[in-house]
Amino acid sequence: MDKVSGSLQVFFEDPFWVGIFEKESDGRMQVCKVTFGAEPKDYEIQEFILERYEVLRWSPAVDSGKPIKERVNPKRRQREVKKQLAGVGIGTKSQQALKLQQEQGKIERKVRSKEEKEAEKLFQFELKQQKRKEKHRGR
Repeated sequence: MDKVSGSLQVFFEDPFWVGIFEKESDGRMQVCKVTFGAEPKDYEIQEFILERYEVLRWSPAVDSGKPIKERVNPKRRQREVKKQLAGVGIGTKSQQALKLQQEQGKIERKVRSKEEKEAEKLFQFELKQQKRKEKHRGR
């Protein structure tokens, strides 16, 4: 059976509030960055998760370097949550995953824009050829 764990960190990154979703399964971690704008309330975050979690753009999976823990004592889990809340920023694995996602987006944009430029060039060439033919025919 696959075990999946997830976390959400919300912090202020001037000038917006940003949320980092982390999803870990089978020792692989995926990350998604969401910009909220104004400081989100707890109920707004819950609504966001319920309504838009399925459509989030996740980064490619990277090795998390740690296996998913089995059952953890509730008191220990509370202490870990307190530690995480006290911590500032996002983990380095999350940063790597976000960077990888950003680079892939850049590559996709480059490919797409190159194809658009080629199509525009071809269209202009065909238009020029058509005008030349019409001039040659005396129109």
